[in-house]
Amino acid sequence: MRVSDIVRNKGSEVATLDPSDTIATAVRKLAELSFGALVVSSDGSHLEGILSERDIVRSLDRDPRTLDAVVSTLMTTEVVSCAMSDNIAELMALMTSRRIRHLPVVTDGELAGLVSIGDVVKARLAELEEERRHLEGYITTGR
Repeated sequence: MRVSDIVRNKGSEVATLDPSDTIATAVRKLAELSFGALVVSSDGSHLEGILSERDIVRSLDRDPRTLDAVVSTLMTTEVVSCAMSDNIAELMALMTSRRIRHLPVVTDGELAGLVSIGDVVKARLAELEEERRHLEGYITTGR
């Protein structure tokens, strides 16, 4: 299974923040959408950064005034992304080794989706279930 399969199933819409938005705005949007991270993009098409709940919580621990700061001061700018052609095993390894939960999908320099660790686990479970059905059919019918 590839990233393109996940994006086809979940949709390609990506919730974004502007770099000039406040962290308070980001917190409201994260809560409203029940997301763990938001892509930062001035135009909604080009990846400038990513902001996660984890980034916000760690900053709040250091400075309670974090909510007044702008997204650009807290966002991760060296964003790890993936391509539509990447396979699920590659994503699982990348997410595990880099300790990240969200990967923007980029095609020709533009946002094409966002894949979360939950999406990857769901896709992998679907693969395993399909394999189980095939094996069960092979065992019971000999084909």
